[in-house]
Amino acid sequence: MQQRVQAVSTHQINGSTVRVFTTLAHKPARGVIFAIHGFRGDHNGLDRIIAHLPQYTVIVPDLPGFGASSSMQNVEHDVHGYAKTLNQLATQLRLDSRVHLLGHSFGSIVAAKLAGEREFASLILLNPISELALDSSQALLAKITSGYYDLCAKLPAAVAEPLLRSRLFTDAMSVVMTKSKEPNIRAYVREQHRAYFGGFHSRATLAQAYRASISSTVGDYSPAVGVQTLMIGGMQDELGSVATQEALRESFPDARLSMLANVGHLIHYEKASETADEIQGFLCSQGAGSARSGGLKES
Repeated sequence: MQQRVQAVSTHQINGSTVRVFTTLAHKPARGVIFAIHGFRGDHNGLDRIIAHLPQYTVIVPDLPGFGASSSMQNVEHDVHGYAKTLNQLATQLRLDSRVHLLGHSFGSIVAAKLAGEREFASLILLNPISELALDSSQALLAKITSGYYDLCAKLPAAVAEPLLRSRLFTDAMSVVMTKSKEPNIRAYVREQHRAYFGGFHSRATLAQAYRASISSTVGDYSPAVGVQTLMIGGMQDELGSVATQEALRESFPDARLSMLANVGHLIHYEKASETADEIQGFLCSQGAGSARSGGLKES
């Protein structure tokens, strides 16, 4: 696979130093995708999908408080705060209405909110959050995890930091969430979580963002989305059953749903090629070819 050029830029927004990672398209370019990663992730989590979209320039910021981006000082680390910051970032990046917006997991909620506030060419949601964790079969786990994050935010750093970055905790999460039986895929997921799951800026930010991730869904913002939307889910996703994903699809003015078999909430790791194929098919079907290949305003 031909090597692609990656550019890194830094932006000051709402008290956060936001780092943005842009992977440039091979020519002929088909368009630009502005992508939002999930909770406790960073831009690296979308690498496998980006690799399968060589004709698209993909712009992925590390969300404030995660990866290489510092926490926000002027707004909360919730859906509204993140959408506000990303809207301002899109303006600084000079992204126009030909850009496609993508969000994964918690990023799907933020993307849906942002798509209702700013004009994009289309919206792509990977593992969209279609049910409230506190109202689902995961309610007890969500409450325990939220309490765990809140407690760690109050404990001395010397005690809390090792707990939050514990390899045991990270590996346990990988085992539970990974559905693939292939050893190389399971090893890849484990190593990705070990490498990036601990990349949060502060314990307070982590607690805020987690509360936001379990207290809202894409459905809170879907009716306001005015562009064609593609939803891609996993049939074994504990955070979005087939039934609730279908109900979410119906809440959009114009959306289609693709459910991938033998995968749960990690389609960006376990089914990257299939996910990229769905994205390319969707973009091509809506005329995202040469006539829509722009997205970056001229300076």
